[in-house]
Amino acid sequence: MTDLDKYGPWAVIAGGSEGVGAEFARSLATDGFNLVLLARKPGPLNETAESCRALGVQVRALSLDLLDADATARIVEATTDIDVGLLIYNAGASTCNDPFLDADLDEWRKIIDLNMTRMLELTQHFGRRMVARSRGGIILVGSLSGYMGAVRHAVYSGVKAFSRMFAESLWLELRDQGVDVLELVLGVTRTPAMERVGLKFDTPGFIVNDPAEVAQEGLDRLGDGPVHVAGGNAERAAQNSGPDRAKIVLDSHMAIQRLVGALP
Repeated sequence: MTDLDKYGPWAVIAGGSEGVGAEFARSLATDGFNLVLLARKPGPLNETAESCRALGVQVRALSLDLLDADATARIVEATTDIDVGLLIYNAGASTCNDPFLDADLDEWRKIIDLNMTRMLELTQHFGRRMVARSRGGIILVGSLSGYMGAVRHAVYSGVKAFSRMFAESLWLELRDQGVDVLELVLGVTRTPAMERVGLKFDTPGFIVNDPAEVAQEGLDRLGDGPVHVAGGNAERAAQNSGPDRAKIVLDSHMAIQRLVGALP
């Protein structure tokens, strides 16, 4: 059970409509947290909001695109009157999967803004409020993609590596001020988004995780920052952190090609 006294009474979940984000929401609602759910698609967002309201908590559902210039301002305005003790930034994604030289720089800036700029803005805003009350928690949802480079993920891998370094640094800064920080690193997870991409979940050598299990794992380990690799993927993360970068990147490349169906 997540500590309502420390991290409540309200939690903000960016990317809270489906997959891991929706499971964060349902788990927290079960524990009595009121929720602010942020997501782009109103349909799944409202479905998750209603399922959480049915558990007896208050839910504010804000449908917006985090790439909009006024997104952070709208979120700040929508949460001015409530006491937010937990921020979960689960909105990171790769919005462009072209080779780096083939896409316009504006497409790569979208990945940077979604995975870094908005994360920094929301973390600073809510983090300051948490420090002022001497309690709270921040979960940044990361990816094993941040442990090695990958074809068509030159920018995405980079922003995910940044997220982990940022979480470690923020953990150092806030650990004596009552605010817990955790980077929750995910591997291959059976989310609707990954299913839409068409990943081959039965590819040998990959652990496929359940969204509800990794979300609960993150909540359970919130006080054990700065980084937790979820779903039994810690060994893979350690292997991908080794010094022989050419071998690690090439081996990982072949495995990813099988995962996306480019190789048998």
